Amino acid sequence: QVQLAESGGGLVLGGGSLRLSCAASGRTFSSIRMGWFRQAPGKERAFVASINWSGSITPYADSVKGRFTISRDNAKRTVYLQMNSLKPEDTAVYYCAAAEGGGPFKYWGQGTQVTVSS
Repeated sequence: QVQLAESGGGLVLGGGSLRLSCAASGRTFSSIRMGWFRQAPGKERAFVASINWSGSITPYADSVKGRFTISRDNAKRTVYLQMNSLKPEDTAVYYCAAAEGGGPFKYWGQGTQVTVSS
């Protein structure tokens, strides 16, 4: 089992930045693939970015490439999402997720709200 807790959401003006954090507890963090997803009002949950155990593989959704950066600190059992040049369309609830190896993301945090005003 893995427990996840997100933090760092809030209200920001367009063009601004936020950094989300996700603290993990439970099984060995370094063996877990981590990801960020988001769900905007009236839309389905969508993939944002993920990171493997070493940080060497970090795919991104096209909509955030060049603006968002995912990273992890295995010693702190924490994964981060640095979000720059934020746009109103980035407004969503952001969820942290964990997967065991190459399996599906099956552990989820409760989400943190990010609101970008124009």
